[in-house]
Amino acid sequence: MTYQTSQPERSAIDALPGLVALDFGTNWCGWCRAGEPVIEAALQDFPDARHIKVEDGPGRPLGRSFRIKLWPTVVFLKDGVEVARVTRPDNPHEVREALARVDAAGTDGTAGAADA
Repeated sequence: MTYQTSQPERSAIDALPGLVALDFGTNWCGWCRAGEPVIEAALQDFPDARHIKVEDGPGRPLGRSFRIKLWPTVVFLKDGVEVARVTRPDNPHEVREALARVDAAGTDGTAGAADA
């Protein structure tokens, strides 16, 4: 799965129901390529999670709206509310922990605070 150059609107992301893994990076980024199998392995345990890979970079409004600084960064949302994030994950356990926090969050996203 490659990072998509077309950007969804932030309002569309905020309106998505359920568990969403919003993955920011680029196809040419070495960190992103190294993190891909880690992220994919963790997501296998959460089949209901929607995985959206979005190309990031200067002038990309979606990444700026989430204050993305390093790639890959995966922002985990529950019903449009950020509950957790991981940056440059190097093992599936780290990603699974974030997904578990999101999965356990109430529909208003209040069960966990977002990691900085």
